[in-house]
Amino acid sequence: MKAPAFLRRLFRSGPAPKRTQVRRFQAARIDRLSADWIATYSSINEELRGDLDRLRARGRELRNNNDYARKFCGMVETNMVGPAGFVMQARVENAPGKADKLANDAIEAAFVRWQAVCDVTGRQSLRDMCETLVGGLPSDGEFLVRLVRGPDARNEFNFALQLIDVDRIDTTFNGVEHSTGNTVIMGVEVDAYRRTVAVHIFEAHPNDGPRTSRQRVRLPAEDIIHGFKVERAEQVRGIPWMAPGMLSLHHLGGFMLAAVLAAEHGANHFGFFTQNQDAAPGTLPIGERDDGGDAITTSQPGVYDTLPPGYDFKPHESKYPNEVFGPFVKTALQRVASGWRVSYHALANDLEGVNFSSIRSGTLDERDRWASDQQWFIDILLRRVRAEWMVMSLLSNAITMPNGSPLPAAKVAKFAAHDWLGRRWEWVDPLKDMNARIAGVGAGLVAPQDLSAQMGRDFYDTMVKIKEAQDLAQQLGIVLPAYATKVAAPAAKPAPKGRPAAADEEDEEEEEAAT
Repeated sequence: MKAPAFLRRLFRSGPAPKRTQVRRFQAARIDRLSADWIATYSSINEELRGDLDRLRARGRELRNNNDYARKFCGMVETNMVGPAGFVMQARVENAPGKADKLANDAIEAAFVRWQAVCDVTGRQSLRDMCETLVGGLPSDGEFLVRLVRGPDARNEFNFALQLIDVDRIDTTFNGVEHSTGNTVIMGVEVDAYRRTVAVHIFEAHPNDGPRTSRQRVRLPAEDIIHGFKVERAEQVRGIPWMAPGMLSLHHLGGFMLAAVLAAEHGANHFGFFTQNQDAAPGTLPIGERDDGGDAITTSQPGVYDTLPPGYDFKPHESKYPNEVFGPFVKTALQRVASGWRVSYHALANDLEGVNFSSIRSGTLDERDRWASDQQWFIDILLRRVRAEWMVMSLLSNAITMPNGSPLPAAKVAKFAAHDWLGRRWEWVDPLKDMNARIAGVGAGLVAPQDLSAQMGRDFYDTMVKIKEAQDLAQQLGIVLPAYATKVAAPAAKPAPKGRPAAADEEDEEEEEAAT
């Protein structure tokens, strides 16, 4: 008997193929839930080419007009620079472990003098210039400093700094520099390895009134410091630090302004008079009028007014202040603070409901961020500034010993050793934190020099000041308990013959108990 046709076709085709499942990242799937997730495959420089100028302009607008943006800029200045700024400590040694005190003192004294005259415009000290540079990073994301050498510096060291607005970098200049054949990306000239060779800037700010200029000037890399944080490989321009939260903060500012205006309008308007269509209208009492012809309306407590026939009153109730206004603003600011890597309570000045443990955890995490930013700023700017200053100062014979002789320029490599000390912060829990660090030093786990550096102080200077304090106290006959020498306990007297020492100890214990 012949099998049916449908069975013959089934067996002829063989078993159905198995469907294989492909493992994929959920975040990369394209479906109805992620169809509006727009991504780009462009390079970082291509993304910045069209957005950098607008990002910087909007960041500066927020810095000028938004309270929280201004607070963030102040937090960057205060935590990165601080009241005393960055302190340079010379570390010159005659032999390993033996400091050259004369050379170190001479270099540090000369550097302190230069800090007061380091600005080629004569307006700022080095600390003020650092504060200006880091204060612009939230809105600009980068800074540009020109190194001025020779007589143009106008000081005895023949070295000065000039701050240049990054608006003067020609972002629209992209292509090839004909004189060198190098590639130019957003005004930054780079070689084949993407190393900065020069920066092309306008002679003057392109929007500076009568002094505006679109003529470009080429600044070689050896004469400038173009500082920014590199977030992606081959990046040549800086990204504003406020970029992740700028859009949210802009809309939050608009919402808060609208809410305030609505609350003000609701407080000023109690209601409206309406005219009934069916009743014959009477006359509303106008009362007196002011000099401008406007009606003067007065209200007294305990008085009930009567409306004329044909009129009715509808009260106006404003929605603001609303009970959800505060929680909504708080949630929005928490999101902005996360994008800017700062704690919410510091950005919003909101310490309500914050306990000691939470504020300690948030503060310590935030301080790690500021310490990292300080080190970045030291590495990218201050170390090079110090190296350039040392060479020009030695060649100018501007660093002198106490006897008046200048340090020899031939030993510039020896005089290069130095450290930078950034600002540090008070302990969150002073007693516990200090005792823990003292215990670490006592156990030999931490060197006192490292502990002093963590506190933003130089160990050698601290020891010198302690010695000066001890000498002065001794001259004035004052005892400083912290540095008082402990008196050794007197040796025990030998016991008399025929009497055991234990008996003497018992007698002494009885005398101490009696006294």
